[in-house]
Amino acid sequence: MSGKFPTTRIGDLELPRLVIGCNWVSGWSHRTPAKDNMILATHNNPESVSNIFKTFLNEDINAVLGLFGIDHDLIDAVHMSEAATGKKMTILDTVVINVDDNRAARKEAEKVIKESAKRGAKICLPIHSCVEQLINKNKGTIDRLPDYLYMIRENGMIPGLSAHMPEVIQYADENDYDVETYIQIFNCMGFLMQVEIESVAKIIHNARKPVLTIKPCAAGRTTPYVGLNFTYNTIREQDLVCIGCFTPEEALEDIEYARAAIERRLPQIGARQSPFNTSVVKGTVN
Repeated sequence: MSGKFPTTRIGDLELPRLVIGCNWVSGWSHRTPAKDNMILATHNNPESVSNIFKTFLNEDINAVLGLFGIDHDLIDAVHMSEAATGKKMTILDTVVINVDDNRAARKEAEKVIKESAKRGAKICLPIHSCVEQLINKNKGTIDRLPDYLYMIRENGMIPGLSAHMPEVIQYADENDYDVETYIQIFNCMGFLMQVEIESVAKIIHNARKPVLTIKPCAAGRTTPYVGLNFTYNTIREQDLVCIGCFTPEEALEDIEYARAAIERRLPQIGARQSPFNTSVVKGTVN
């Protein structure tokens, strides 16, 4: 693997089009409780997570998306990987804020956003479960959203939105909200997507700002070869893909799959192990 990974821009930031996801180190498998426990048993300290982050940094994949206010090992893992590689990581922080319409809730939200800035986040994205409480489908608005976006700007970060509900992107654009990027679930299986794949693809292509697509492999329900080829070849050049992994070896594979998908070539990955290997699979893509 060589050469700079393709990049895009969000606000004034240059970011790789592949972003590190953290579900598979934070304990959210979207599979089974046993899978969640497997993750937590393996990644119960920042050292194990930093080994994955170092692998990405060594390949110039220097952006990470996670719930840094929930999984406190993540920020230590970032600092450890930066120290080991001499490279800087860009933090995209998904924050959980209280969006109740009262003074106490507003102060609580301000505190959470200030803490995100103190952690060094460059992009702050209120999580979808909070944003969706503010949606008014009748009016096509996200009520009081500008208040929280203002807080993010005031604390020196770029505002984004976690938009599992695809209307979030449409409403943000139609109302000229101060949003520089959106998180959107997008994968070839329609996993966790609220409307048809084709409809979400149109929303992404019509978005005014870059879209950060997540769950390209449907939380392990399809392979990186299938998932990343589908996603990169159905989004725009300014859009990004976020992928999580469990080990440094998986990280290297995912990076190669992503490069190959963007370059429209076969990935240079060895064949899977099998008790019945044949000449058909030897030396071919995983």
